[in-house]
Amino acid sequence: MPRTAPQDVWPVVAAERRALADDLTGLTPAQWATPSLCAGWDVHDVLAHLLGSARTTPLRFLAGMAAARFDFDAANEAELRAARAADPEETLAAFRAVAGRRTGPPAPRDTRLVEAFVHGEDVRRPLGIPRDPPRDAVARALLAHVRSGQAVGGGRQRVEGVTLVATDTGLRHGTGPAAEGPVLSLLLVAAGRRAAMGDLAGPGAAVLAGRR
Repeated sequence: MPRTAPQDVWPVVAAERRALADDLTGLTPAQWATPSLCAGWDVHDVLAHLLGSARTTPLRFLAGMAAARFDFDAANEAELRAARAADPEETLAAFRAVAGRRTGPPAPRDTRLVEAFVHGEDVRRPLGIPRDPPRDAVARALLAHVRSGQAVGGGRQRVEGVTLVATDTGLRHGTGPAAEGPVLSLLLVAAGRRAAMGDLAGPGAAVLAGRR
């Protein structure tokens, strides 16, 4: 399976940010308020989260965590609210302006791929906007995500005991009954987005469907 080198992560992330900004250009107020696949957030919220994440640095991340008493969800919410302008178009312009930034929290670089692909689908799917991102990079994101646990934002527990088989790449990961489907859908399911379960088939898909 093709792999991008570490230095190639940022160009992929930048391209995904710019593609998302293009896709969100011209949304109506009702579309901005559409619930995303990320529970509790609408489309504007997800964009604000991505903006805040693009602006962050390891030091800023740690300061935010300390201010939130090391509650990850509370820190995320505070960062989102700080980045979210009253006008979604203002948030969108700010997001487009930081598309090429190469900073982030103190985490492996592949998490930036996970964020770009998963949150991109969090807003595109409810809005009915299709995208076929680079599948080798999505496969890399999936492998990174399922190798870390949910305590640190990963998805290992969600897919344990199941073989993930991407029908559009050469990816095959895990042991047990197979869950087959597009690599992007496998990533979404591993990230807890049950809306993508309908894209999967095989006995392993039934196992995944029975999990939270």
